[in-house]
Amino acid sequence: MRDGSRQSPDKSVSYIGIAILYNACSEFLRSSQMTDKYAVIGYPIAHSKSPQIHKMFRDQTGEDISYEAILAPLDGFAATVERLRKEAYKGCNVTVPFKFEAFLLASNRSDRASTAKAVNTLKFSNSELLGDNTDGVGLVNDLKNNLNYEFNEKRILLVGAGGAAWGVLLPLLMEKPQQLVISNRTIAKAEEAARILCSNFGCHISDSTEFVAKSFSDLSGDKFNLVINATSSGLSDEMPDIPETIFASGALAYDMMYGRETLFMKFARKHGAAIVTDGLGMLVEQAAESFFIWRGVRPETAPVIAALRAQQ
Repeated sequence: MRDGSRQSPDKSVSYIGIAILYNACSEFLRSSQMTDKYAVIGYPIAHSKSPQIHKMFRDQTGEDISYEAILAPLDGFAATVERLRKEAYKGCNVTVPFKFEAFLLASNRSDRASTAKAVNTLKFSNSELLGDNTDGVGLVNDLKNNLNYEFNEKRILLVGAGGAAWGVLLPLLMEKPQQLVISNRTIAKAEEAARILCSNFGCHISDSTEFVAKSFSDLSGDKFNLVINATSSGLSDEMPDIPETIFASGALAYDMMYGRETLFMKFARKHGAAIVTDGLGMLVEQAAESFFIWRGVRPETAPVIAALRAQQ
């Protein structure tokens, strides 16, 4: 007797095929929507506000990024950067003490980085390491956008001739003030900074600006509309040896340090500065410039500065 029943196809083969297709599609979607990774590298690094700032930028702009603080050994900066590149990070910020090493590591540098001889922003682009320095534009943007400062016809004193000062020289000169004086206890360091800038860009970046180097002792009798402390004196509760009479009527005193009232800020209030501020706005503005370099999107900085001020 013949069996008239029909044999059913093997459904398990179909189920396996569907599962494979589903997993492949899921993996494709995950890879195509993968969060872009960024970081800040330093030693020490636990104090850094950069992760908090970039999280606020991310939430504000909707950019799909992550950002973390990474502690690198003092002799392990280059190895740390290479590890991040292998792990598909898109870029990183660089803080002390690695900014000069980042400059040497970068295969392509902006004019701002070349002037500063330091890099605080790295963008990973295929085999290239693109290096920039956003400190100077961060300072200028804080002054112009948050403090409503006008550079025209102003006399500016930049106190200090270390790495922080080098990073802001070119952006300040590009604003074409009447005068920019870089001053240091040892005039040779101030003269070196001026010489490096002139050798890279010419001493007459702006025909309307007088750009000179002076020692602290040479400042007697001078008055300035804007006095910027770019020294690290705030870290050691010291005060640059500048004259008490340095502040012109209505002067703005700006300390690039942030987080506390420095001796320079107290000195400025006591001796006639009309406005005294720290560098928190500069910190946020330089971070916004890094964000723009990486993402092509410029976040709003005012609400971020206000949020950080409220935490102080």
